[in-house]
Amino acid sequence: MNHIKKSVLIVDDEVNIVTAIEYILMDEDVIVLKAFDGEEGLSSAIQNQPDVVILDVMMPGLDGFTVARKIRENEKLSHTKILFLTAKGTPEDKKTGYGSGGELYVVKPFDNDILLEKVLELLSY
Repeated sequence: MNHIKKSVLIVDDEVNIVTAIEYILMDEDVIVLKAFDGEEGLSSAIQNQPDVVILDVMMPGLDGFTVARKIRENEKLSHTKILFLTAKGTPEDKKTGYGSGGELYVVKPFDNDILLEKVLELLSY
């Protein structure tokens, strides 16, 4: 049986957050990709077609909501699931997140176990 590894793209301008999420995913059988701003994240998503994108909202250049909309507009990324991971936690922020194409919305600071559970849930689709 040919086993194709699933991939997760982490897009966040805070290096410590990216490193923490990478550590959380370390024991899972996934390829971890990293980007540190919206433009880099969108470019990586288009190039690598990840299964899940963990996406911050507040970043220089393209914000996460814009990146999510552009991912949703790209047919090659129709299978990609988006999990917003952000400090923007108002009901309006969440509404915007879901409206821009996110499947899940997790507010920082986050619980490692819950984040891992949510990522694995999206990978299982």
